[in-house]
Amino acid sequence: MVKIVKRRSHGIQKVYDIGVAKDHNFLLHNGLVASNCFNKSHSTAYAYVTYQTAYLKANYPVEYMSALMTASSDTQEKVEKYRENCLKMGIEVKPPNINKSQKDFTPDGDTIIFGLSAIKNLGEGAIDNILHAREEAGGEFKDMSDFMGRINLKTVNKRALETLVYAGAFDPIHNNRKQLLEGLELLISWSQKRHQEKESGQLNMLDLLGGSAESSNTNQVVYANAPQLPKIEDFSAQEKLKSEKEYLGFYVSEHPLKPFVDSAKILAPINIGDLPAQKARKKICVVAMLTSIKPHIDKNGNTMAFLTAEDISGQVDAIVFASTYDEVKNQLREDVPVIIWGKADKNKRDDKPQIIIDYIEIIDQVKMVLVNLNYHQAEDPKTQGKLKSILQEQSGEKNKAKIPVFAVINELQERIFIRLGHNYWVQNAENTVNALRNAGFNAHSQCLQTSSSPSEIIEKETIPNT
Repeated sequence: MVKIVKRRSHGIQKVYDIGVAKDHNFLLHNGLVASNCFNKSHSTAYAYVTYQTAYLKANYPVEYMSALMTASSDTQEKVEKYRENCLKMGIEVKPPNINKSQKDFTPDGDTIIFGLSAIKNLGEGAIDNILHAREEAGGEFKDMSDFMGRINLKTVNKRALETLVYAGAFDPIHNNRKQLLEGLELLISWSQKRHQEKESGQLNMLDLLGGSAESSNTNQVVYANAPQLPKIEDFSAQEKLKSEKEYLGFYVSEHPLKPFVDSAKILAPINIGDLPAQKARKKICVVAMLTSIKPHIDKNGNTMAFLTAEDISGQVDAIVFASTYDEVKNQLREDVPVIIWGKADKNKRDDKPQIIIDYIEIIDQVKMVLVNLNYHQAEDPKTQGKLKSILQEQSGEKNKAKIPVFAVINELQERIFIRLGHNYWVQNAENTVNALRNAGFNAHSQCLQTSSSPSEIIEKETIPNT
């Protein structure tokens, strides 16, 4: 901060006005008066703050990022951006935990625990009541009956409880979210009734025999005969992640694309975060999810689409032009893992990276053709020519062949995958495999998900000569 130690009037002077109305004038060296000048002391203060924040980020990264996300907890876009930075820095952001989370994001060793204040639809009163019950009225919650007995249900209402369930905050004490949601009305009704019984002194026989209605803390109610929740199967992993995205703004416990990362390596996808480093118009492959799909009618009356794609590393805008739209429109689904083939590009308005999409396929449906070769077959010109002829025949029309082909060299106790160029991709996996087998090749097709991550991948635009 700047401290003014002396004031002096210079009377009426010529003024250099930079366009700001308020009267904060400074005498310049040449005798003129600068109005609203961004003076040296102000610049110095900003530079000092910049140095402080840089020092904290470099030396106390977990604490620094916790404070940064806490300061932006009311803006999910910023929290998501900072969380992506945490991933790049090797800092894990753990999901909300009813027994660990504080109001703010909290450092926990090399990790950060999600702050309750950043959960949608969870009011400050509910947060304060939960923290008070945990910290001053009995310690960590043992189970749901313990939790229901120690909170104020007028403050932590049904909507707040549902929010905590969907966000995964109760997972440490009850990990079946669907069962908890289905039995929530029963738990609330039962807990309210027991609170009323305690307040009126009407204790039932089971409580008296078990000694469960009394405890060392008179504000705590512990029940031995909690109601049984309905026995139902929990939500699928994808459903859980979808609810996390809705209530937290992003996936915390695990990203839906994570199970596909290893198997997709065979296609050599790039991360969205690496797009700025790609050359313009370079062909790329991305494993992502579509978070926004906006069809649009172009000036010629044809349908195109503007998309937003997301992977573990970030988000990017993408365009499906009218020439491609009809071919891929059935694959345009939100929150479904897909593989995108296209070209790297930049938005002319803001110079941000984007993808021009050539083809999209749902990752569960991606197939590929594998041709097994030994070392001698791989270097034989006749074998290469025969393979080239068959694949070009199966490719058909340009830009319609969407199934990648790999030559698999089995030598030295490892497999080397050679990904052939787009000129050798094919239109139909089964027809290609039959044609290759009829020509004496050991070939088969398989889904991407069933493939193992190869030890080495080589990309060739022509038939290999290894």
